[in-house]
Amino acid sequence: MRSRRLPVADRALIQIVDAALADAARKSGEWLACRPGCTQCCVGVFAINSLDVVRLQAGLAELEKSDPERAARIRERAQQSRARLTADFPGNPRTGGLDESDEAKERFAEFGNEEVCPVLDPQTGLCELYDARPMTCRTFGPPVQSEEGLGVCELCYHGATDEEIAACEMVADTDDLESELVSKVEKAGGPRGRIIVAWALGKARG
Repeated sequence: MRSRRLPVADRALIQIVDAALADAARKSGEWLACRPGCTQCCVGVFAINSLDVVRLQAGLAELEKSDPERAARIRERAQQSRARLTADFPGNPRTGGLDESDEAKERFAEFGNEEVCPVLDPQTGLCELYDARPMTCRTFGPPVQSEEGLGVCELCYHGATDEEIAACEMVADTDDLESELVSKVEKAGGPRGRIIVAWALGKARG
């Protein structure tokens, strides 16, 4: 695995997104069930971008300095996850790059839905690279607008009306900052396209 430099502006992006999450959590109150140890969003593979990859790699590199044994356990879980997922991987199983064809996207929708994220500590139920987690993880839980509409975690907003849920929407005004940083990472020789966490924490992509 090659370590790529994380753009300085990633800190600004994280601050914007985390502030939006805090605002959504404040408006949601007890409707937002997310708590330390809740692992609903840690089960099932999901795609991440090149910026997420570099952030995770930087986080793991820092953990290797402070707690090499924990870092080694993450690497081992990632290796085991790749071994389980390789046979039916809807993309390049050597690099971890996901195929963007319509057929592959349909396969990915049904792929690895029971696979636990290798960054999750199975003993504590906590993310071991929490500060370096992907944007998908940072926005899971509160109402977030997507192409399919306003989506929420199935564990949250029980008893809330559609209007009450909409009032809690998480809106992160990033001014396309994430897209700019993804482009910058790719132009600097970083990974291209979409990948999943188990491969992000493995060997360098070719």
